[in-house]
Amino acid sequence: MTAGLETAAAWIRVAGRALARSGLVHAYGHCSIRLDGGSMLVSPAKPLGLVAVGEECTVVPLDGALPDGVLGEVRIHREIYRRRADVGAVVRSMPPHLMSLGTLARTPRARHGFGSYFHPAPPLWDDPQLLRSDDQAVALAVALGSAPGILMRGNGFVAAGQDLAQAVVLTWYAEDAARVELDCLKALPEEHHRLLSAEEALQRATWSGRILERMWAYLAAGDPELALLGESGG
Repeated sequence: MTAGLETAAAWIRVAGRALARSGLVHAYGHCSIRLDGGSMLVSPAKPLGLVAVGEECTVVPLDGALPDGVLGEVRIHREIYRRRADVGAVVRSMPPHLMSLGTLARTPRARHGFGSYFHPAPPLWDDPQLLRSDDQAVALAVALGSAPGILMRGNGFVAAGQDLAQAVVLTWYAEDAARVELDCLKALPEEHHRLLSAEEALQRATWSGRILERMWAYLAAGDPELALLGESGG
């Protein structure tokens, strides 16, 4: 394995364990990094929290059949990379508050700082079935559009970031936005709710001031392979 490929694999392993420690994935979930214009590297087909130090990841071509042993929903990653040149990493997760909100066919609206990154709200993939076909993957990527994430009804969340650190952080932000959404729905009738305006959200959804780096450091803290990586992302 080349040094570049091993570094990408280390990012995937660290990110997967960070997602697991934060309760954003469990037995199910996967993440990937775009390697170049024609391939990506995807996490092992196992619970991300159980991926061992140094464990190999799988190179997946963006065209052609999925390699043997690769999870069927990796099609989601492939279609997003095909359509979004700005995306360098994808996280497929199962965050609990997003799961609950998604069963209502709702997505979290921009009510607070972390929700501002998804203003006015993440799109909804309104299908609770497992996504195991190319046609479904294409449709989901189209529904995602230019958004940083999409909520699957009763079936988790997909985040698309410039790099893997950003995709992980966006997953955490979306889960916190869902927590706030559910709390607000319990607290007051919706006519009393306040949302961020487009102007407020645009100003708040910044990555300056080490916003990304600090949250990534918090989520990845203590990982045995973290010292192998730089600060910004895979």
